[in-house]
Amino acid sequence: MNLPLVPNAPRSTRELGPSDLHLWLLPAPASPRDVPVGELDQDERRRAAAYRRDSDRQMYVAAHVGLRRVLSVYTGVEPRRLSIGREWCEECGERHGRPVLVGLPGAPEFSLSHSRGLALVAVARTRVGVDVQALPSRETVDACLPLLHPAECQEITRLPADRRQTAFARLWSRKEAYLKGLGTGLARATDLDYLGEAAESWRPTGWTVRNMPLCDGHVGAAALAGDKDWRAAMHPVPPEWLYARDAVEHLSEVEPGLRTVLRAHDPSSVRTHALIDTRNRKERAQAS
Repeated sequence: MNLPLVPNAPRSTRELGPSDLHLWLLPAPASPRDVPVGELDQDERRRAAAYRRDSDRQMYVAAHVGLRRVLSVYTGVEPRRLSIGREWCEECGERHGRPVLVGLPGAPEFSLSHSRGLALVAVARTRVGVDVQALPSRETVDACLPLLHPAECQEITRLPADRRQTAFARLWSRKEAYLKGLGTGLARATDLDYLGEAAESWRPTGWTVRNMPLCDGHVGAAALAGDKDWRAAMHPVPPEWLYARDAVEHLSEVEPGLRTVLRAHDPSSVRTHALIDTRNRKERAQAS
């Protein structure tokens, strides 16, 4: 398939190694008029129209326009020409699960998340999930505690009240990032998998799931298939670059503002006081 390339942009302007994770921090536009809605496909427009609140709809549109422009940096294809579909399932013969680039062999994997005025895009050469969360209220934390794995719930409730909101947001971002990487999202029960901090050895095998530093008021996490260290580079994008007509050219010049290493999980990390119950929900119900 021959797709139109971005004018004046070399094909695959960003190199992405097998152990690289590129993260793009995308701000909301100053005005919804700044966002080129015409770059979205029909499915994205339909999803945007389903939002009831104007602010949520505008953030969705801005995040997906930003995603297309970021992916254009890696593919050399015009943002509006990129075909974003769902992962192919060999069992049922249909596309569902994780978003993927269709018709571009060798294209990178990616994940998108947005929350209250901030979007985060992850790009890698392996299955990847990313999540960004605005800090929740205490009422939200209390309401969501029953949705956690029992050991995760125990870890949060043991903390002083003034630390629970941040700890919960960090935990929930790890959980959502992992479920996005799997391709199930929240269709998979949130109490099945342990993503707590007390016992890394009980986290899902074959994955690296870590939190990342973001701006005040938000937390984020990334999940990558592969139990190894990952070189992470954060790319903060100014609003005047992301929504400019020549945005792809500008993005290709963005230098990482932060470089770090996401370490593989420590198989020996188990605290003796942590009560980790790895049985599934049915087994726990039968034992209670």
